[in-house]
Amino acid sequence: MEIAETLKTLPAEPGIYKFFDSQNVIIYVGKAKNLKNRVSSYFANKADLNRKTQRLVSEIRRIEYTVVNSEFDAFLLENNLIKANQPKYNILLKDDKTFPYICITNEPFPRVFPTRRHDRADSTYFGPYASVKAMNTLLDLVKKLYTIRSCNLALTKENIKKKKFKVCLEYHIKNCKGGCEGLQTEEEYQKDIEQVIHILKGKTNIATNYFKQKMQEAAAEWKFEEAQIYKEKLASLEKFQAKSLVVNPNISDIDVFAITSDEKYGYVNYLHVQNGSIVQTQTLTVRKKLDEADSEILAYVILDLRSKLGTYDCKIITNIEVQIEGLDIQVPKIGDLKKLVELSYKNALFKKKERMNRELEIKDNATNKRVLEQLQKDLNLLRRPDHIECFDNSNIQGTNPVAAMVCFKDGKPAKKDYRHFKIKTVVGANDFASMHEIVTRRYTRLLNENADLPQLIIIDGGKGQLSAACHALKELNLYGKIPIIGIAKRLEELYYPDDELPIMINKKSESLKLIQRIRDEAHRFAIAFHRDQRSKNSLVSRLEEIDGIGKVTAEKLLKKYKSVKKLLEIPPSEIEALIGKDKARIVLEGLKEKS
Repeated sequence: MEIAETLKTLPAEPGIYKFFDSQNVIIYVGKAKNLKNRVSSYFANKADLNRKTQRLVSEIRRIEYTVVNSEFDAFLLENNLIKANQPKYNILLKDDKTFPYICITNEPFPRVFPTRRHDRADSTYFGPYASVKAMNTLLDLVKKLYTIRSCNLALTKENIKKKKFKVCLEYHIKNCKGGCEGLQTEEEYQKDIEQVIHILKGKTNIATNYFKQKMQEAAAEWKFEEAQIYKEKLASLEKFQAKSLVVNPNISDIDVFAITSDEKYGYVNYLHVQNGSIVQTQTLTVRKKLDEADSEILAYVILDLRSKLGTYDCKIITNIEVQIEGLDIQVPKIGDLKKLVELSYKNALFKKKERMNRELEIKDNATNKRVLEQLQKDLNLLRRPDHIECFDNSNIQGTNPVAAMVCFKDGKPAKKDYRHFKIKTVVGANDFASMHEIVTRRYTRLLNENADLPQLIIIDGGKGQLSAACHALKELNLYGKIPIIGIAKRLEELYYPDDELPIMINKKSESLKLIQRIRDEAHRFAIAFHRDQRSKNSLVSRLEEIDGIGKVTAEKLLKKYKSVKKLLEIPPSEIEALIGKDKARIVLEGLKEKS
């Protein structure tokens, strides 16, 4: 039950998830671009999972998650948590050489280069980078923006003064300004390094403004190819941020706490940063007793968690002011520590939202149960109609006849159980025969699959449609076993089969409003399907009218592009790749002529 509740409230955000077994031990840590989709996939179609994953799912008893700011951050945090917790279902990572860094040396004319080690005390490191491509893109941008040396020479003032070095090819191709021969001053070079540091810290304004200016200048001079290059570099810079928000090797061991609250509860997120990496995450819900202030709740959680985890020597940062005797607790205003607190606060907010959604769902379930019980009384049903199905036909002047069935369970739409029907056995606009066909097809299938039958069937239409549906149920030996009613379109009246008088229900009744809501949903679903079919048939017809285009080609284009409008908007090269150059030309010329 706890897992089902967690799945309902998972956010569609990037992050990591932790699976716990019956002993409350972490057995798996995973990352996700979308937590809701990824975690739910473990429980949606278990038969499609491999044997190892099925075994993992069978052992899961509890799920925790942590939201981060990007997919890269999720990748890094997953890596750290696997190393820290060694879950039995994860591939275990043995060292810290998984991700690369960018190093800037602390020497005259500093060097900038990639490395997988960060053990030099005389250098500054940026990263790690979850993507080598992202790191290399930044290094390429840095080299194009600024003339940074690539040699390993010891460019001290004494060596330069003694003329120990000569300029190399990099100088002649203008990738270096010749600091080794004193052709560039150390002060001028250092200004470039300072700008590089800004970029690697994520302060990309300098580079962004540079590329924008160059792009505009090239475009003004009609140098469009050059302008496109600058545009691509600008896009690359925006896409790959210079550093991760999750891991920073320059941050010492820290406990991060953040709190938010409502009238009943306080929600506290905790992140433990050890040797510059997040290695532990936890989010707690604390019930208020006497309307305690956030600072009071947070002080209690800080003391309790640090006592349990033994992190007595760690620095503490929080999102609000907290006073605890003997502890130095800070509220960072800028920089990486501020970003860590923001990340922690984001997770606390998700915990708050999760509980609010659960309470709202409990309230809605109680309301739906009450309405369904009222509907049972109003219709004199033997059982509460927790499973309701409603049918509707849709056609315009007999064209493209289709139908739809919507399903409501526990008073809520069960959209996975919605069904569309193309009418197969009826020619023209015969709503009665169409209704007989779709009801027959629906319940023949349910009977064959031994699936659950509804406790109430609603037919959108008058007595004719209701009678046709009842006839279908009689043929399947289901008439009298499933209650069925019709709702007339004109006067919104409800009818039992073979009853001349409508069912008397208060027009303001919640049960009648539920029936009307279900009927409206069936009508919407049927109309949407009908429009889709008309659009498809229209496209096929227009394509087949073009000389040289047959049904196979028309249906191939229909399957991918759905409409003439979309077909005319896409690049011709894309159509050529699908059906060939000659046919693509014929299609586009033919459609433009007809348009």
